[in-house]
Amino acid sequence: MRADALFIAVDVDDAVAADVELAAKLTEVCPVDIFGQQDDGSLRIVDENLDECVLCGLCLEAAPDGAVKVIKLYDDGALLQRAA
Repeated sequence: MRADALFIAVDVDDAVAADVELAAKLTEVCPVDIFGQQDDGSLRIVDENLDECVLCGLCLEAAPDGAVKVIKLYDDGALLQRAA
């Protein structure tokens, strides 16, 4: 599942997007509400909030390694990296 805005794109592994518990965790940790949940509990990317991303990395920390990618479209597609 991927959604693109003008400056930021978010790509979430389909298995993570379908996991209700992980979807809830991503929804909870994002300070600018990029993530939400569908009626069935699966993940929803809130397209209109994507460019509000503050590059905090909390979504990367909340999900298994590599399951969420924050793509900086303004920086030739560079990925936001998980904190060391």
